[in-house]
Amino acid sequence: SSTATPSPWSCLLGAMAAFEVTPDYVNSLVQPTEAFLCPLSHNVYKIDFVGFKIRAIEDGHEQLLFEIRKDPDDVDELPLDDAEDDSVRCIRYEFGPGLLDFHTIGTSLEFTIGEYPVHNFRMIERHYFRDHLLKSFDFTLPFVMPSTTNTWEVIYTMPELDHELKQAIIASPWETKSDSFYFVDGQLVMHNKAEYNYSDD
Repeated sequence: SSTATPSPWSCLLGAMAAFEVTPDYVNSLVQPTEAFLCPLSHNVYKIDFVGFKIRAIEDGHEQLLFEIRKDPDDVDELPLDDAEDDSVRCIRYEFGPGLLDFHTIGTSLEFTIGEYPVHNFRMIERHYFRDHLLKSFDFTLPFVMPSTTNTWEVIYTMPELDHELKQAIIASPWETKSDSFYFVDGQLVMHNKAEYNYSDD
């Protein structure tokens, strides 16, 4: 008789919190979360972000704004220990004020997957200035094969900002923040945070 492959979630069922974080819940948030909504150990699919690129897209032309890649010689294991410092899932971006003038931004996110297939890989990003929601983005990849390297291309239509709000954002480095939530089949597996500096300095 055949034996069914156990779900990677089976090892976590005993430790799941009573409150389940759903896509609908994170889409209802009106300010950045004070804490991370899932532990590092929820990344049972071993999703690892190895490259990220941001570019402006205007009138058919592209301008590279930011690029970062994980050192290919870095063979350390993914930080899946819940005792790990939360700084491993926080990042700061220094863009300068010019990025706020672009209407369309494209990103390329390169990532690897472990031994389990990933169904309905959903990314929800919530961007805030102080406690004001600037924009929410919601994208889904229907299926990602196990043990593969993939590139997720996303096009963002940037929010219209009035002059006063734009000037306040420029004058207040690191007060623009985002929460990025990653779900697989409706289960929250990753939560990352970012802070942004759009000042001239």
